[in-house]
Amino acid sequence: MIDERSTHLNSSIIKLISDVLGVKYDEVENIVPLKKGMTNRSFSFVARGRKYIMRIPGEGTGQLINRKNEANVYRVIKNFPFVETVDYINPENGYKISEFLEGARNSKPQDRLEVQQCLGILRKLHAQTVRVGVRFELFEQIEFYESLWGLQPSVFEDYAEIKNRVSQLEPFILEHKNADVLCHIDANFDNFVYTGSGNNRRLKLIDWEYAGDQDPLVDIAMFAIYADYSKEQIDWLLDAYLEGNVTVRDRALFYSYISACGLLWSNWCQYKQNLGVEFGEYFMQQYRFAKEYSKRAMREIEKMGD
Repeated sequence: MIDERSTHLNSSIIKLISDVLGVKYDEVENIVPLKKGMTNRSFSFVARGRKYIMRIPGEGTGQLINRKNEANVYRVIKNFPFVETVDYINPENGYKISEFLEGARNSKPQDRLEVQQCLGILRKLHAQTVRVGVRFELFEQIEFYESLWGLQPSVFEDYAEIKNRVSQLEPFILEHKNADVLCHIDANFDNFVYTGSGNNRRLKLIDWEYAGDQDPLVDIAMFAIYADYSKEQIDWLLDAYLEGNVTVRDRALFYSYISACGLLWSNWCQYKQNLGVEFGEYFMQQYRFAKEYSKRAMREIEKMGD
């Protein structure tokens, strides 16, 4: 296939690119492997003077992501102005070809102006009336990722205790959650990409693999935990998204989502680790969010009863 040390692709990939873009075999050139992501391998290439990026799913992603759902999401969102242009996506194997975003850089989670702009994109997304008909169920996914471990126990000695505490938040979430909207789910700062400069600078939200219908606060929670925000930053983020209209119920719900999402991604990390893919500190961070914010959520829930 392709890796960080090779610029050679097998013939089937070259043929696919040729067929999709309507170019000759030898017009696929300047193949450059890109940094391996958390879920996929990617490379850029040039065809008839235009630059593209191709994604090839990484280890174990067939278990983690429903590619038919992903292809449907891209069909639904294709006209959204803040989405990358996708030329091809295979609903069976997840191969994707999209236009390369020249001069692109990821958003900076410590730059509050940029974070506000990312939140602006999320507000636009959450205001859409379309739905994709597939709900990203947090607690089902927690169980599913755990099931992928097989007989392998958790690396955390207190996992059963923490999972039980996070699970106790589910009834509160079900009772108090916001109405479902289309959510990105993996709305982390790396997936917010700036292109251009000055008056031509644009912000795009890319990589919609996990997208589905959910409470919009789940997207905000995902942004916070990937950025490894402190409590002060987390509270600021919620306040910024809700534009200063934060209630005790909002905070309790937000902390509940941070806790559940932390456990979900730590379970995801353990599955990937069992396949030989290490995430180091990120793995630990996600578990800490599950542990700390399950307690914080319960304290906020208690305030609602006062």
